[in-house]
Amino acid sequence: MKTLIALTAIVIIFYWSFQDWRRSLKAIFFVLVIEGALRKWILPQASEAIYFLKDLVLLGAYLRYFIFLGKDRFFPIQNRPINIAIFAAAGWCIFQSLNPNLGSPLVGLIGLRAYLYYIPMIWMTPSLFESEEELYLFLRTHLLLIIPVGLLGIVQFFSPSSSPINQYAPGIAVSVATFGFAGTNSVRITGTFSYINSYQGYLSACFALLLPLVLRKQEPLWKLLTLIEMFLVLLNSLMTGSRTPVLAAILIAIGFWGIRALRQPETTLLWLSRLLPFILIAAAVAAIAFQPVLEAFWIRATSANDLVERIQSAAIDPFSTSFATNLDGYGTGATHPGTAPMRNLLNLPPGATVPNNLEIEMPRVAIEMGPIGFGIWYGLRVSLICALGLVYLKLRKPFFRDLALSACMLHIVLFTGQMVFHHIFSIYYWFTNSFIFLLPWLDYVETWREQQQYLQFYESSAHLAESSDGQS
Repeated sequence: MKTLIALTAIVIIFYWSFQDWRRSLKAIFFVLVIEGALRKWILPQASEAIYFLKDLVLLGAYLRYFIFLGKDRFFPIQNRPINIAIFAAAGWCIFQSLNPNLGSPLVGLIGLRAYLYYIPMIWMTPSLFESEEELYLFLRTHLLLIIPVGLLGIVQFFSPSSSPINQYAPGIAVSVATFGFAGTNSVRITGTFSYINSYQGYLSACFALLLPLVLRKQEPLWKLLTLIEMFLVLLNSLMTGSRTPVLAAILIAIGFWGIRALRQPETTLLWLSRLLPFILIAAAVAAIAFQPVLEAFWIRATSANDLVERIQSAAIDPFSTSFATNLDGYGTGATHPGTAPMRNLLNLPPGATVPNNLEIEMPRVAIEMGPIGFGIWYGLRVSLICALGLVYLKLRKPFFRDLALSACMLHIVLFTGQMVFHHIFSIYYWFTNSFIFLLPWLDYVETWREQQQYLQFYESSAHLAESSDGQS
């Protein structure tokens, strides 16, 4: 009976996503926010199935857009250098998914999902939005979810670790993390996400997307809500107890405002002066109402002395681990945490033994892809950053320029962070990379519309002038 119910649910979800690829693609960003809540509190018995919910929705959207739309696709894939780099990386990933070291090609499928599954979004998003206003409304609506998620995070911080509100998704036997060694038993929050790491990627991505909205002209209510969202993102970043989202926010903000000030010093200083009251109020609220948060994070950040070691490890380990692969990798998925459960479930061969103490993504990619694949993969990531930078320089609309700049800074700051093995941030990563295609197109469309409006105004003015001359 359970199998029948599960199959029925799969068919319904797939059919729904297949019917409207635009609706499905937008729904993904809602699903990734509530996925952890479903796994932790609502349907914990179906935790593993819910983990793949967004993938099922995307599958229907992919089939609809790439296969059944055919030549009716609004934005066809073109032979651009970025596309060539993507296809080269995809080809190497597919090659490594057949690596004998994996023991079975089925294990390679897990790796292919991690590396490649969300890439098609980069070609779909340009057809998703038809105007600047539509893109703005989507971002505004999605980022509004920060408010309930952030408020939940505050409740989690001040709740005991034994509270159900602080439990993790079932499947991995880990205790709830706290700030214990920092002199407090306050919980390191997860929001609606399954684990702390998942929440970190969400907070960093939202911070980068909020920056352009802070600068955009909005109605007073939405301007206030945007500032509240920014405050909650920063506060929740501290409550996670992780230095990554806090440092990322600081570096993204410095890079964003610094580059903006170099190109537009007058307007940037004007906006910073307008934000000063909010900064002062937010600092006062944090110091008065959330002093335990500031103290817990400060003690934790200053007592942990492994930051330099982690940075050095990210830079050195990929090269040292490459020697262990003998110019070849162990295959895509070799270090993925889902590999062991799949081997046990399907009784697959064990495969070659790989280092299992790697936390940083870059050496894990080097182990799986080998030195050649490592160069191809991170060469692609560098190319995407360069492409976003070039797009930023060419755009004319201020909102589009700010989006391209914030996305570029996000990718630079988190270059050594997790993306392949972070199923939440991976979606935001490829969505923001779609700005390479989306923003120039919308910039062209909006400029064309403005020109048409000027022409219509000129023609109507000329017609009125002729009518006045005729009457006189």
